[in-house]
Amino acid sequence: MPEAISLTLGQPDFKVPDRIKKAMIDAINEDKTEYTSNIGLFQLREHIAQYLLSFKIKYSPEEICLTIGGSEALLAVFTALVNAGDKVLIPNVAYPAYDSCIKLLGGNVVNYPLNQDFTMDISSLENIIDNEKPKIMVLSYPSNPTGATLSKDDRDKLHSIILNKNIMVVTDEIYSSLCFEEEYYSISQFSDIRDKVIFVGGFSKMFSMTGLRLGYLCANKEIMKSVLKVHQYAVSCAPSISQYGALEGLKNCLDEVEKMRCEFQKRRDYVYNRLKLIGFDVVMPKGAFYIFPSVKKFGFSSEEFCERLLNDAKVAIVPGSAFGPGGEGFARISYSYSMEQLKDALDRIEKFINDKL
Repeated sequence: MPEAISLTLGQPDFKVPDRIKKAMIDAINEDKTEYTSNIGLFQLREHIAQYLLSFKIKYSPEEICLTIGGSEALLAVFTALVNAGDKVLIPNVAYPAYDSCIKLLGGNVVNYPLNQDFTMDISSLENIIDNEKPKIMVLSYPSNPTGATLSKDDRDKLHSIILNKNIMVVTDEIYSSLCFEEEYYSISQFSDIRDKVIFVGGFSKMFSMTGLRLGYLCANKEIMKSVLKVHQYAVSCAPSISQYGALEGLKNCLDEVEKMRCEFQKRRDYVYNRLKLIGFDVVMPKGAFYIFPSVKKFGFSSEEFCERLLNDAKVAIVPGSAFGPGGEGFARISYSYSMEQLKDALDRIEKFINDKL
């Protein structure tokens, strides 16, 4: 439907910073196209370690592995840890790949509920852990699809649970550079549970280099040994050219990341306020570039609402049901698009609501 405006993709509309482009071109011209070590360029891992320190997250270069996007990092971690029949806790709602990866490996998905504002329901979570005895728990903050972030209070309560329970945690923080709160909170900030926590990050969103496929994972050396076996025999190493680009980005492009974050915050505020004025029930996102309004009051399922919006108003958004059972009655809107596109799309959505519903 070429005339439709799409607000579906998690693809920043910013260009890859020029310094990163030049670094990758230079790497090609200098024939830096050979395999790197399986775990990735040491200098890049050093700079990732320094960057994570700005979030109060401590890993050594030896505890960091470069991967083909955050997606490969997740699959490598799950493949190393999940045996057939193992139970894995996944938030309801969540990025669909978690569920799919676990099922591919023969694991059993156990969903844990979130509060109405998509924050952690700590008491329910603790009961599920006690009753189900899961091997692994997946965390995802800032969240795709809700834009929720982890609060200090929830982080501290989670820390107590993880410290005292026999459970591993995989924390997917691919959107860490796009947090709109003054302080950033992560379960990986605690030293006394670091052997139970695996951190996944990447550069797709941070440097707007989604197609260049570069992510990373962080884990203690014992876990890393097992993850590296999967990573090595699956892909050998992450692309060398992308690694040299990310290295330049961490050295010299963090100011551009901050400009992008500020622009996304402006778009977040605009989209949130327009949705409220139109009549949607919606929670203010605190990170990433997604907003997850409720469509329940309009009397349609998530898929029905999105299909009608596409056919009648020529605006594409994602049904919330794609993100788990808890997403039914919601829809995901990405504001990783220009302000002009967002204004046009929301004008169309407003007219659709006023005329059709």
